[in-house]
Amino acid sequence: MHDVNAGRASKTVLPLTASAVLVNPVGLHARPSVKLTQCAKGFAASIEIALAPDGPWTDAKSPVKVMRVKAPQGAMLYFRVAGPDGDAALAAVLALVNDGFGEA
Repeated sequence: MHDVNAGRASKTVLPLTASAVLVNPVGLHARPSVKLTQCAKGFAASIEIALAPDGPWTDAKSPVKVMRVKAPQGAMLYFRVAGPDGDAALAAVLALVNDGFGEA
């Protein structure tokens, strides 16, 4: 029996990671959580957020899950992104955080 996938190279895509300090005064409350999820949903890449470099990771496209992160001002937010538009997605979420979600 011939395996049709035998000739294909295995391509493992490592996720992109980065971090940013949460600068807006109230932290990651409802409004910035929604802004983050709206930004994340604009990309095909999977985008996850955490308060530690090793997780636990939360889906950044879910406003309820992002609000549960409950990050205070000054917290380091870690992002893990994987997908075809990962570079642009990571740049966009980092810019949003660095801008204080328009609240700082």
